Amino acid sequence: MIRTPTVLDRLLEISALFQQDMARAFAGTGLTPARTHLLWVLADHGPSTQQALATAMRVSPRNVTGLVDALDRTGHVRRGPHPTDRRAKIVSLTESGTLAMSEMARDHERLSAELMAAVDSSDADGLLRGVDAIATHLRAMVEAEASTVEQEER
Repeated sequence: MIRTPTVLDRLLEISALFQQDMARAFAGTGLTPARTHLLWVLADHGPSTQQALATAMRVSPRNVTGLVDALDRTGHVRRGPHPTDRRAKIVSLTESGTLAMSEMARDHERLSAELMAAVDSSDADGLLRGVDAIATHLRAMVEAEASTVEQEER
């Protein structure tokens, strides 16, 4: 029996294709999806403590330490002193990191435009609304599950 692909099937396929594309694009750069996520957070929010990065990324502070260590080694970020808390460090993009993020932003715009060009213009607004609705609902489901697990662990 041949079944018709579901929305979930298509979303999983798209996710896998994006992962393949990122692996190709990051080859030889020292970047990974997690490291790139941290760079996007810094690009969007500016210099931040590692604790703030962990919160924004929804990962552990220990995880962020490893990511920052790696990005520091590749020259994308640097740690500096916190202006009021001598125990904390501020992580910021270096000139190289800022340039890399500018290039990624341009690549994102180009790819987004190319992908949307494949959609009939009369469907574009509906597609965007649908994708936003799916993302919002999935985010709420994941957060609810995480909250349930956290409560059970107590």
